[in-house]
Amino acid sequence: MNLIEIVEGLLSGSGYATMTWQQLVMLVISFILMYMATVKQFEPLLLLPISFGIFMSNLPHSGTFEYFYQLDHWYDAGILGVMYMGVKSSFFPCMMFLAVGAMTDFGPLIANPISLLLGAAAQLGIYCAFVFANATGLFTPQQAAAIGIIGGADGPTAIYVANNLAPELVAPIAVAAYSYMALIPLIQPPIMMALTTEKERRIKMSQLRKVSKAEKVIFPILVAFLVSLLLPDVAPLLCMLMLGNLFRECGVVERLSDVSQNALCNICTIFLGLSVGATARGELFLRPQTLAIVVMGLAAFSFSTVGGLLLGKLLCVVTGGKINPLIGSAGVSAVPMAARVSQTVGSKTDRTNFLLMHAMGPNVAGVIGSAVAAGFFLTFFAH
Repeated sequence: MNLIEIVEGLLSGSGYATMTWQQLVMLVISFILMYMATVKQFEPLLLLPISFGIFMSNLPHSGTFEYFYQLDHWYDAGILGVMYMGVKSSFFPCMMFLAVGAMTDFGPLIANPISLLLGAAAQLGIYCAFVFANATGLFTPQQAAAIGIIGGADGPTAIYVANNLAPELVAPIAVAAYSYMALIPLIQPPIMMALTTEKERRIKMSQLRKVSKAEKVIFPILVAFLVSLLLPDVAPLLCMLMLGNLFRECGVVERLSDVSQNALCNICTIFLGLSVGATARGELFLRPQTLAIVVMGLAAFSFSTVGGLLLGKLLCVVTGGKINPLIGSAGVSAVPMAARVSQTVGSKTDRTNFLLMHAMGPNVAGVIGSAVAAGFFLTFFAH
């Protein structure tokens, strides 16, 4: 065998010769997302692992990702395929909720219970997307419910619901949910600017009352108890969220709280991001049904933002201008990204306006609201 034959054999068996147009498109998409994560810094902790997962799984013959249920042995699924078991079993989503609970201060929500209304209003997109997806006739009610949850801007909840109602749609739903979460700083501000006036954006809210330690300890236990009894199907997800918060607030398990906030969160972010991105394979992702899910997910997220803003405007009028409508957009459950966006948009109008803590109330309420919506869907469609 001469040198030319060796080179020809090498090239013919390489990924260059076997790459499909779908894989090429997905690789380009992964490069764009990497650029947005590293250069534009759009939530890089989420977007960078997702984009690299897309990149790895679309490399021809790389063997990094195979659906384990299509194989004789689970360990033949590749490194990303093995990670994906944590997504498929809902293990990673539940662990992420544990970490989110440990990192989240529920104080602003307890201090201002009206935030619950804003968090509920910001779930509007969930129900709009469900109705629209169901009306198209392209999806079953179970699939429509799983698609609708994207509107909550809550990746773990979206994965949890999709696993239980429409496992065949976990890949596009997970990618859409996490991508839109990462792109909140790009998607929300234009909607916020369009629906609020400069006068409304300048409203300064009074300082929140101090919340006692007893209130902070009792709150997660009470919420876990009441919601889990009402909606048992969502208990694993919600109880992990509340357990993480209890670690944070009880003051006697600092090491568990620290591990949940840091090591566990970082590990789950890497594994979850890579495995979610790996599901976006060209031959499966670039289909009309998948693209429809991505479009409806964006519409759902936009409607959720609108719902929170509109109720914020109404409460602004009812309270005589004491509530800045911008905090309503934080009612989507992407903690704390959505609250940061409310602060950023408000400070662009008035640099002395500090809305972050006020926006955290609706933001935390949105996490609970999306979990409740998920519980309703699971109750009605999973049995």
